[in-house]
Amino acid sequence: MNEKPRVMLITGAAGGIGRATVKVFADAGWKVIGVDRAEFGEGFPAEGLFIRADISDPGAMDSIYQQARLYTQHLDAVVHNAGYQVTKPLVETSVEEWDAVMASNLRSVFLGAKLAYPLLKAAGGGAIVNVSSVHAVATSADIAAYAASKGGLLALTRAMAIEFARDEIRVNAVLPGAVDTPMLRAGMNRGHVSGPTIQERLENLASKTVIGRVGQPEEIARCIYFLADYSQSSFMTGQAMIVDGGATARLSTE
Repeated sequence: MNEKPRVMLITGAAGGIGRATVKVFADAGWKVIGVDRAEFGEGFPAEGLFIRADISDPGAMDSIYQQARLYTQHLDAVVHNAGYQVTKPLVETSVEEWDAVMASNLRSVFLGAKLAYPLLKAAGGGAIVNVSSVHAVATSADIAAYAASKGGLLALTRAMAIEFARDEIRVNAVLPGAVDTPMLRAGMNRGHVSGPTIQERLENLASKTVIGRVGQPEEIARCIYFLADYSQSSFMTGQAMIVDGGATARLSTE
């Protein structure tokens, strides 16, 4: 008798890491529910469900999970991947910009966990993977709201892991470093890396990692899959996995 297919939900599905993660899970035989405020376009799994919605809106979060419950009676994994970034000095950041970052990056995970919880319990347990950032542990200028939201996400990950363990729901975080995504390229205006072109700035950024290059979305997607898949990470919960090419291993004074 065939086992029922595993089902996952991912926010930020249309972004760089999101698209790669959708593919990794689909290729492994999972059914995928993807959420993004942008259209996915071609390539979303035929048997999956794509929901266009803004996760920073609490009402939209309710609607997302109403649609998810019509599609599936259980979830085996939830990946909170959607992220929003404001790149400007803290003293120039408005209250509205600060709140927008927190609503997208932190509040949405709190709400998503509450709404996903019954579906994860219905599966007999599962996994939540929160996509944080190296900015949670080592940051730079002009990205304070984003760093604060991602740091808060680590504390939330630990709290969720403790509360959800009784129902065999594991909660972990991935902290990507410099990964070649549209968000990384859009944030190249902060002046933290030199170069007249985006490509030269990427090369200069790559030189700051121990490995000597920026990451690719699929490399993060495979780490997300590792944390979601019980057979690979069954004894991990409440943990932060840094995937940054060694950037945070090196002293900044060297």
